[in-house]
Amino acid sequence: MDALVSNRRQFLKLLGTTAVIGSVAPTVLARPALTSSTVRNKLTSLTILHTNDVHSRLDPFPMDGSRNAGKGGVARRATLVRQIRQEQVDGRPRNVLLFDAGDIFQGTPYFNLYKGEPEILAMNRLGYDAGTIGNHDFDGGIDNMVTQFGKASFPLIIANYDFKNTVMDGRTMPYKVFDKDGVRIGVFGLGIKPEGLIPRDAYKETKYLDPIEISSDIAAKLRSDKKCDYVICLSHLGFKYNEPTVSDNVLAAKTRNIDLIIGGHTHTFLDAPVAVNNLDGQPVWINQVGFAGINLGRIDLAFEQGKTISSAGKSVEVK
Repeated sequence: MDALVSNRRQFLKLLGTTAVIGSVAPTVLARPALTSSTVRNKLTSLTILHTNDVHSRLDPFPMDGSRNAGKGGVARRATLVRQIRQEQVDGRPRNVLLFDAGDIFQGTPYFNLYKGEPEILAMNRLGYDAGTIGNHDFDGGIDNMVTQFGKASFPLIIANYDFKNTVMDGRTMPYKVFDKDGVRIGVFGLGIKPEGLIPRDAYKETKYLDPIEISSDIAAKLRSDKKCDYVICLSHLGFKYNEPTVSDNVLAAKTRNIDLIIGGHTHTFLDAPVAVNNLDGQPVWINQVGFAGINLGRIDLAFEQGKTISSAGKSVEVK
């Protein structure tokens, strides 16, 4: 506890400087104007970066000889993200999206002291494009979620939590569409069933909706109505279970129109995405990168005329 900043004002002031996470604002370079027809016919590259289950781990693990000693830390992640954003593809800045699959909160004294504020401010500085909600994000109660998520400069995307009768009503969105050089990326989020996992007084009147039904409807809407070329699910359902519980593997197999599932909850370390065939026999890629910010997921995609022509993924150690 002595290692933590004792004064809240001083700590949050540090978040606004390079002392905590370094200079992370992405370099913005001027780009030539492109017509819609030109954009659709050229080759477009896109890199998806992602985290999950960071659990308030702002600092690297201590050098105590343990398995994760010295790994992780938001400053190192910021440096890695900045380096990737500054990469060039055909002489132009790389298109990058940065996502989180939930459980931002809980796990270190930072959350005990500040209830999630420094975690959200750090994510703002890293330039996250969106995140979904994990079960531990309710640990400070739903009123605390309103307070902390209200400081986020990125949207919280969750499709299967109905917050209508709670203070979170209107503070999330079921999906969001991102346009990168004319390629439309549809992103929606899913949370795990609260009952038996989250105290009732923490989630209150939040209603859990069936993730497979919701995913089928929203993925079809993103593909057909919103004309998305690529559909991503930010999932906090968990990678795979022995019991008949909805997981990312089950979701992929029982739906259509999802191209990529970025997962969380089970702290599964995957070296690279794995494929599960959907109802049409098409592969759905699933990735998850452990916990505590030890790794950063990276998926590189290439599109031509709005169609995916190549993809590659890996887990990058943050050290």
